[in-house]
Amino acid sequence: MSETMPPGEAQVEIPDPDIVRAVFGPQEPIIRAYAEILATRGSEWGLIGPRETPRLWDRHLFNCAALLSLLPHGCTVADVGSGAGLPGLVLAIGRPDARVNLIEPLQRRVNFLELAVAELELGDRVEVLHGRAEEFDPGTGFDVVTSRAVGALTKLIGWCLPLVRTGGAGGGGEILALKGVGAQAEVEKATKELRKARLSAEVLSVRADPRTASTTVVRLRRTVRQERF
Repeated sequence: MSETMPPGEAQVEIPDPDIVRAVFGPQEPIIRAYAEILATRGSEWGLIGPRETPRLWDRHLFNCAALLSLLPHGCTVADVGSGAGLPGLVLAIGRPDARVNLIEPLQRRVNFLELAVAELELGDRVEVLHGRAEEFDPGTGFDVVTSRAVGALTKLIGWCLPLVRTGGAGGGGEILALKGVGAQAEVEKATKELRKARLSAEVLSVRADPRTASTTVVRLRRTVRQERF
């Protein structure tokens, strides 16, 4: 459902308020403020296409929010190629217990992310990092590394794995890559890279809410064999 906008302006989707409350709870005002930022400045800066604003919630916000249930409590997250903050800012809003790092190589997008973080008052637990994933020293690593529309698994493995926490419960952290209908084919194509990195791949179908569309996620974890080294 969309509201009517003045001529020449894109229509902006009005989400079901019951679903927004069910997914984001007390964070509803913040996610709505972020949606407004995306629909206005995000569109003006070319980060959200004009054809995307009429389906902003279903195609982007709820799509990313499907990851919320997969995040461990109190986790650290690195969002690689964060762009307009999808999924990184959605996760930071929906999970106040998480600390999120938004990694983005393009200065224009970094500027957008910094302004959004400031306006949403998330600076105490969200950091914007300017550069490519491979340029950062993650220290002990992140519990979860996310990506959306960044690249094929054959490339993502090399970019994301060095950021993932090693050791500890479960053998370390994991990669959550949002994908489309070709997810399984990507996994099969990346067999060589997965084997070399000693990663297991699981294709998941998750939803932000039973009333929203499903999101396909490829979850990569180190195999048991890797834990012995």
